[in-house]
Amino acid sequence: MAKLGKRTRAAREAFAGKQNVTVEEAVDLIKAAANAKFDETVEIALNLGVDPRHADQMVRGVVSLPNGTGKSVRVAVFARGPKADEAKEAGADIVGAEDLMETVQGGTIEFDRCIATPDMMPIVGRLGKVLGPRNLMPNPKVGTVTMDVKQAVQDAKGGQVQFKAEKAGVVHAGVGKASFEPAKLAENVRAFVQAVQKAKPTGAKGSYMQKIALSSTMGPGVTVAIDDATGN
Repeated sequence: MAKLGKRTRAAREAFAGKQNVTVEEAVDLIKAAANAKFDETVEIALNLGVDPRHADQMVRGVVSLPNGTGKSVRVAVFARGPKADEAKEAGADIVGAEDLMETVQGGTIEFDRCIATPDMMPIVGRLGKVLGPRNLMPNPKVGTVTMDVKQAVQDAKGGQVQFKAEKAGVVHAGVGKASFEPAKLAENVRAFVQAVQKAKPTGAKGSYMQKIALSSTMGPGVTVAIDDATGN
């Protein structure tokens, strides 16, 4: 614990007085502080001027990060027949129908992304209370309810990230690993921020993007200049 305390203290000292820095400066600080024994995830949090309880202020979308997430994504697909075969060939980890529904209802959720063909939604709909709170419910708006299961599986495996504003209007996601090259991390950060910017809902009033912060799994956070991240 003493070593962890020293590392944390050193990181906080390095971050002292650093606020609203460029994306590149933030990435450099995060990488320098990420010295855990595992490859830490670089995480982004955006505070938005929205109240997601109102339908016209919900922020939701998907973005394909140009350099991937560095994370192995487990994909489940609800499909039957040829579409089930297509999902398996595309690399889906779990494929099923009623049997998969029963597995999930039993409390076993061994996947990070859930895709379904439209005809399977009556079955998947019964899992709303289980999958919804985990942000795993298939949704046509983010391309996870589709007949093109091959493309959906490939997108999920290839670095596609879904995002959704939580109750306080905060969107967060992993945008890479600390081991990534600085330029690739910076490119991912900007791609994510700009995707959230484009997803601005019609009901958003006043300042939409209020704060952007980057951190690693075990490290402190640093705020990023909004204009620099959005390219405005």
